[in-house]
Amino acid sequence: MIQKLRKIYSSLIIYDEKHVNFNQNYKWFITDQNEIIGIDKKELAQKDASLLAVFLTPYDIQFPILTAEEQKWHDIIHSNDQQQVSNQFKHSYRFVYFSMQENQIESNTFKDAIQELFSQQIPILWINGHEGIMIEEKTLLEEKIDYNQIIDILMSDLYVKISFFVGPFLENVENINHHYHSLIKSAQTVFSKSKKSVETYIDAVPYLLIDQSDSELLDEIKQIILQEYLNDDDTLKMVETFVQLNLNISETAKELYMHRNSLQYRLDRFHEKTGIDIRQFQQAMAVYLAILAKR
Repeated sequence: MIQKLRKIYSSLIIYDEKHVNFNQNYKWFITDQNEIIGIDKKELAQKDASLLAVFLTPYDIQFPILTAEEQKWHDIIHSNDQQQVSNQFKHSYRFVYFSMQENQIESNTFKDAIQELFSQQIPILWINGHEGIMIEEKTLLEEKIDYNQIIDILMSDLYVKISFFVGPFLENVENINHHYHSLIKSAQTVFSKSKKSVETYIDAVPYLLIDQSDSELLDEIKQIILQEYLNDDDTLKMVETFVQLNLNISETAKELYMHRNSLQYRLDRFHEKTGIDIRQFQQAMAVYLAILAKR
């Protein structure tokens, strides 16, 4: 195929790490044999580039070259042959979305830093220059990964501010393409509302439900539930922290630098004024959802 293409595009070159550098004036593609080829943009009209993209995978040179494992996952996610995909699948897995500020770090530098934090290579599929998906397989994990700790390390070593959205472990690849795109959309929704740097899919469900709810319903919920506390940011922060810390008074008081008795008093006052006892799980969740609706 390459020889046939070269007859049409005389500038065609094959990427070789040792002898050929990526040229910004070239359009780059990946073949079915995982070879990276480049064609001078002067030879490519828009129609040519679109046609080549039908049977070649466009390659963005700002991203690291896909490893064999990354290429495997790329093909699994985007395959139309579910039977072939199932045959390649061996282990339970999860997607972990990450997001950084734009132009904060080069993708190659970030990938090298991430790989140093894992005992084995973790596939990374880039969405753009500051977002991507890491893929964890259970067999690769020797211990539970603490993404808050990873954030601390990256911030300390590289001054990179990053957020992680940790998806659930899945046992098969049925509807994997839908799950992949849904998880990315969910992560972007959650981080537009959440102040936390690490969110899990389970913890993010309230955000996703709120995002899908009718605006008039949300207005009614926050007015009825929050009442006179609607614009009391200090009290709402207290309630939100209390819920996030599993209704634990001691931990909440510690987190908010409050005396335990002061917190107890403020919880009693909230109950007295609203009729809602946020020390009861169901009532606490109603208030928490109202706070999210307010945002």
